[in-house]
Amino acid sequence: MKRLFYLLLLLPLCMQGRSLKVRNAVINFDNSESYQVVRAIDDLKHDITMVTGSAGKGASQIIVGTYGSKTISKLIVKGFINEQDLKGKWESYVITVTNEKKPRLVIAGSDKRGTIYGIYDVSQRIGVSPWYWWADVPVKQNAEAAVDCDYYASGEPSIKYRGIFINDEDWGLKPWATNNFEKELGDIGPKTYGKVCELLLRLKANMLAPAMHSCTGAFYSHPESKVVCDSFGIIITTSHCEPLLLNNAAASEWEESRDGDWNYKTNSQTILKKWDDRLAEASQYENIYTTAMRGVHDAGLRGNLPLEERVPLIAQVIKDQRQLLERHIGKKATEIPQIFVPYKETMDIYENGLKVPDDITLVWVDDNYGYMKRVSNPEEQKRPGGAGVYYHISYLGAPHDYLWIYSTPPVLMYEELKKAYDHGADRYWLLNVGDIKPMELGIQTFMDMAWNIHNFDIENVNLHQANMLENIFGKGNYQEILDTYMRLAWSRKPEFMGWEYEWDDPAHTGLKDTEFSFNHYSEAQQRLADYQRLSDEVERLSDGSAAFFELVQFPVQGAYQMNRKFLMAQLNHELLAQGRKAEANWAAKQMEAAYDSIEALNHRYNELLDGKWRGMMALAPAFCALFQNKPDVTYTEGAGEQAVDITPKAYTLDGCQAIDLSKYISKSSDAKLVKGIGYDWQAIQLGEAAYELQQIDADSIDVRFDVVPFWPIYKGKSNRIAVSVDGSEPQIFENNFKEYGRSWKDQVMRNGKAGHMRFAIDKHKQQHQISFKALDPQQIVQKVIIDWGGLKTSYLGPR
Repeated sequence: MKRLFYLLLLLPLCMQGRSLKVRNAVINFDNSESYQVVRAIDDLKHDITMVTGSAGKGASQIIVGTYGSKTISKLIVKGFINEQDLKGKWESYVITVTNEKKPRLVIAGSDKRGTIYGIYDVSQRIGVSPWYWWADVPVKQNAEAAVDCDYYASGEPSIKYRGIFINDEDWGLKPWATNNFEKELGDIGPKTYGKVCELLLRLKANMLAPAMHSCTGAFYSHPESKVVCDSFGIIITTSHCEPLLLNNAAASEWEESRDGDWNYKTNSQTILKKWDDRLAEASQYENIYTTAMRGVHDAGLRGNLPLEERVPLIAQVIKDQRQLLERHIGKKATEIPQIFVPYKETMDIYENGLKVPDDITLVWVDDNYGYMKRVSNPEEQKRPGGAGVYYHISYLGAPHDYLWIYSTPPVLMYEELKKAYDHGADRYWLLNVGDIKPMELGIQTFMDMAWNIHNFDIENVNLHQANMLENIFGKGNYQEILDTYMRLAWSRKPEFMGWEYEWDDPAHTGLKDTEFSFNHYSEAQQRLADYQRLSDEVERLSDGSAAFFELVQFPVQGAYQMNRKFLMAQLNHELLAQGRKAEANWAAKQMEAAYDSIEALNHRYNELLDGKWRGMMALAPAFCALFQNKPDVTYTEGAGEQAVDITPKAYTLDGCQAIDLSKYISKSSDAKLVKGIGYDWQAIQLGEAAYELQQIDADSIDVRFDVVPFWPIYKGKSNRIAVSVDGSEPQIFENNFKEYGRSWKDQVMRNGKAGHMRFAIDKHKQQHQISFKALDPQQIVQKVIIDWGGLKTSYLGPR
C-alpha cells in the first residue's frame, strides 16, 4: 500500500515536464537490446552530433530501452514510466525525463520498433527532419538543442502495417541508383534500400514493397538487400503480382523459356517449387505474404480460363500456399501475416465467389487514381483478418500515367482512406510512391494518417502539407500556393495536358488541343495567369536551398511550363486558323520556350548538390506517354512575330448562374462544405442541401453539375443523387461506370463526372430553390451551374 501511495505521488511529478539538453549526452542501453535498436541508437548519436556539433562526453544521459529490459523495468518500478503505456502494446513508445536530481532522458518502447520510433522522435524534436537526406531538408545547428520532457506516450498506431511500394522505377530510382548512387552494383540494391529503410522508420512506417519491374534486379537477387532491411527492422511485403515473395516479372525469378508457362493449371509443380525455394531463403525474416496469383507482372491470370474455373483454381492456389507457409515458418497459417489483394481482374474473381480464409487480410485498392474501388461490407468487417488499403499517388497505366510530379490532394487522400478505415481497413496500408521522389509531401501525409488517423479531419488535413513546409522554411503563404497548385491539377494533372489517352483506340491517342477555352470565360488565360503568379511567387520565396527547389519550386514551375507548353500550342492552332500568322508565330515560340524551361528544370534537379540526384528526374516516355514531347505547331516564315495579350478578360454571366456551394441551406445534419477538392476548390458533401436561385425569366432551366467520381462503397450500393427544383418530383442522377470503360477513363482524367437535367419552372416566381440529396453514401457535388440559355460551351463552365 505504501509503495502504491509512493507511485501515485511520484507519477504526476514526472509528468510536469522539464527539458534536457542533448549536447554531449551519453546514450545508455542494455546488452539485451536488439541489433535493430542498437543501429537506430547509432543514428541518434549521429543526429545529435549534426545538430549540436558534439559527440557524447557525459554531460547528460539518455536511456534507451525496450519493455522487458532490466533498465526499463527499474524505471517502471520507480514510477517514471506508466507500464500500461508499453505492456502488450504494438509499436508504442514513451519519451520522458526523470524527475531526479540529475535528470535523464528516457526513450522506452513496447517492442523493438516502438523503441526505434521513440529514438527518431527525439531526433525530430531536436531538428532532424525525416527528409534530411531524401529531400535535403537542412539540419540547423543548435548547440542548446533540448528535448522537452513532458511525459509523452505515443499510443498504438492507427494502422498496424504501414509502408510504401517502390514501383515504375524505370525512369527515376533505377537509373539514379544504377548510374549514380549504387554504381558499384549497377542496380537498386542494399545501399539504396538502407536509405529507404531509414526514411521509413523516421516516418514511423514498418514495411516496404521493393522495386520489382523487369529493369531492376529482383529484390532477392541481391542477397544483402534482405539483410539490410532486416537490420532496420523493416518488414518486407510485396505487390499484388508477387505471390509468396516471388517476382515473376524478373527473368532471374521466372523465365518462360526455362520455367514454362506461369499457369497454375498446367504448371503448378514448377511454380510451387519456386515458392518453396523462396520461403526456404526468406521465411526466417519478417514478411507479409501475398497470397493467390495473377499473371506475369501486371497481367491477368494465364490460360484464358472462364470465370467459373478461375474461382476454384485460385482457391486451390491459396490452400497450397498456406501449406508451404506452415511448413517453412512452423506456425499455423492463421498466425502468419498474409494478404489478399483483389486488384484489377482479381476483384472479379473475389466478387464471383472466391472464399478467402478469414485470417487473411483483404487489401482493398483504389482505381490507381485515388478513388477506392470498394471497402469492406458489414459481413467482411467481421473477419478476424481485417482489411487494408493499397493506394496510389503515382501510376503507370491506362488511361494515362502520372509519374512526374506529385498532385494528389490531401483532402481526397483523407476522404478515401478514412472511408476505408471507418469500414475496417486498419490492418495494412501500402502506398504506391513510384520513385519516392518527388512524392515527399504525399508520403508524409499518408504516413502521418497511418500513424494516427484521429489527428486528422476533413478540415485540417488540407493544412497538413503547408504546415510541413512552414516548419522547414519558416513563415510563408504555402497554403495559398498549395491550394492553387492542387486546384489547377485537379481539373487536369500536368501529365494529362497533352489530352492523349494511353493504350487506347486511335480516336483517343495522340496529342490534342485541350478543352480549356481561350474564347469563353478566359479559361485558358486564367489558368496560365494563375500558374504564372504561382511560379513568380515561389521564385520570390526561394531561399536557394535544394530542399525548397525539390519540395516547392520544381513541382510548381514544372506544372506551369507543362501547361504553358500545351496551351501555347493550342493558341498557335487557333490563331493560325484565323489567319493571324504573326501572333501564331509568337505562340509557337512560347511553346518552344516552355519546352526548354521544362528541360532546364529537370536538369537543375538532377544537378543539385553536385549531382546527388543525377538520373532521378526525367521526362521519359513511360512506354507510350506523349506529354513529354513537343506538340505540333506551325511557324510561318516571313510573317514576323506579334505578342498576344493573354490577360484574363472580365466577363459577366448572362442567362446562367454559377452556384456558390458554400452558401447552402442544410436540410440534413450530415451535409457539409468540403474545402480542398473540386474545380473551384470547394465542394458540398451530401446529406441534403439546398440553394436559393435568383428570379429567372424562362419557363425551364438546365441544371448542369459535376460530382466527384467516387466508386460505390461496396457491392449492392450505387452513386445516386436526387435533384429537385421548387419541390418538384426529384430526378435521379446515377453515376454508373466500369473500370477501363470510356466513362471511367474520362472521369479520372477530369476528376469529375458531369450531370445534366432539365426542369420546368414558373418564371413569375421571385425566387427558386434547388436541392440535392444523396441516395447513396459519400456523394460529393463539386460544381453547379443553372442555365436558361446563356451558358457558352465550356468544360468547367464559368469560374
